Amino acid sequence: MANIMIQGTTSSAGKSFICTGLCRIFKEDGYKVAPFKSQNMSSKYYETEEGYKMSTAQALQAKAAGIEPNPNMNPILLIPNSDKGSDVIIKGKFYNRMEALEYFTYKDELKPMIKEAYKNLEKENHIMVLEGAGSPAEINLKENDIVNMGMAKMADAPVLLVADIDRGGVFASLYGTVLLLEEEERARIKGLIINKFRGDKRLLDPGIEMIEELLNIPVIGTLPLTPLELVDEDSLIDYEKHCNLFPQREDEIEGELGKLSKMIRENLDMDYIYSLLKLD
Repeated sequence: MANIMIQGTTSSAGKSFICTGLCRIFKEDGYKVAPFKSQNMSSKYYETEEGYKMSTAQALQAKAAGIEPNPNMNPILLIPNSDKGSDVIIKGKFYNRMEALEYFTYKDELKPMIKEAYKNLEKENHIMVLEGAGSPAEINLKENDIVNMGMAKMADAPVLLVADIDRGGVFASLYGTVLLLEEEERARIKGLIINKFRGDKRLLDPGIEMIEELLNIPVIGTLPLTPLELVDEDSLIDYEKHCNLFPQREDEIEGELGKLSKMIRENLDMDYIYSLLKLD
């Protein structure tokens, strides 16, 4: 069984966007693929025909993979109901309303359920595309992590780390994130991705060479800032999307997924990514 995980240096670095593109690429290349994010927090959610609630990001990734959304793809959904608390949705159904500290101490008990949800998907597919949340280097939250390096360890997944250059500080965020990780966690990071670039890439090349030398991890692609009309659950988007206001037709979604797939193929080292998958 092959898998790959996308983590980010920050929220809105482009994790969901890249996972969606990879799901579509692997589908185009003839593989059965499924997305997975163990825990997501969002006020927006997708509801399946059976009435299960799950992340809109994993629902879109399922569409990119050509399969039906399934609550196993996002076994924990946190829907904020205040600054300090959320409705906890487990495998699509309401479980409880919890304050942040209460959930933080409780979440370790959810690991067996997460593993079961992941294994159920894994046995049905050739490739699993995992998504992290926020940053793996939130040192105040790393204890009993279930969504970033904790999930990568559970799934024994190689990790690609993506950073957003559009807001500045991309090399510092990559360097700082990697250095704040434990040694065994750093060893999981097999590639770096710079996202939302605009301008002449030749100006970026000296920085890429230096960060590769400092971290001994290759930069496997620089993705241009690419406005796409695909539903986004993140509030930190870079442009206004009409699809967040109006329903999209199926052909419109397919057209945008095709653009995303093409852009990622042209700007990421897909041969290197396939080498990490170790497919039979």
